[in-house]
Amino acid sequence: MTRKERYQFVLDYFSKHNPDAETELLYDSPYQLLVAVILSAQCTDKRVNMTTPAIFGQYPDAESLARASFDELFPLVRSISYPNNKTKHLIGMAQMLVDKFHGQVPLTVEELIELPGVGRKTANVITSVVDNQPNMAVDTHVFRVAAQLASR
Repeated sequence: MTRKERYQFVLDYFSKHNPDAETELLYDSPYQLLVAVILSAQCTDKRVNMTTPAIFGQYPDAESLARASFDELFPLVRSISYPNNKTKHLIGMAQMLVDKFHGQVPLTVEELIELPGVGRKTANVITSVVDNQPNMAVDTHVFRVAAQLASR
């Protein structure tokens, strides 16, 4: 089987068995999805969905979150894993969205990974869910193994 045939097999499999894969995170905008995905690292979607309504109520957009202080946001993030880092990442992400991207979530992986708290996996989630780009969100280990297999 050629590499192209293997890729097509995988695409066909997922098209048949999981054609409309969707995130379980609750959101109403690309900004909200980005916040939720940052919070979801090493945390359950259920916990994130319990936490984000209060965050979105107080910080409905990047501009308001960019003005938040650590002490204001932390109590809303406290129940999420790694709350200190995630609080810092959310504020930094929002500040960069405002300063560099005019408050809009960029839709390229390269631009997204510039944001604090956003790695390749998060960027792939955002671009595939928001913009229907053909990106697959996998963790670093799967990415490395897949790259090794593809080079054979």
